[in-house]
Amino acid sequence: MKWFAGLLSCWIAASAYALDLSGVYACTGDDAHEGKYTGTVTMKLRPEHSKGADASYDFQLEVPDYGVYKGHAAAHGMHAAMHFALPTENGEYGGKTHDYGTGIAEFKKNAKGQLSFRKFYFEPGFKGGNTGVEECVKQ
Repeated sequence: MKWFAGLLSCWIAASAYALDLSGVYACTGDDAHEGKYTGTVTMKLRPEHSKGADASYDFQLEVPDYGVYKGHAAAHGMHAAMHFALPTENGEYGGKTHDYGTGIAEFKKNAKGQLSFRKFYFEPGFKGGNTGVEECVKQ
């Protein structure tokens, strides 16, 4: 019985720490206004702002013909909220098109054992409001 209690306490302690979600992800998306697209997400852990199951990340999404969206992510375990925006242009946050938003993602291992995530996002200022979904796989 003591070995079981020891094993259980080790499992609980290990569960208190999040998996590092850092990496480069290949993405396919479907945007309500723009349609289907591809992109590359890069996430980098900010260990000085992370503790246990709560982790902070620098976030970047590169979409050909649209630009580089910079932002950040806050994760708890295998769930993350992500904020992203095109660079400020002429004082306009998200550029002249107000292309910025927030997404929520769930990470998991796919059938091939690769870390992946599905993100739903909302862009309140882009073309009167916009939503979309991305599916991304770690490279």
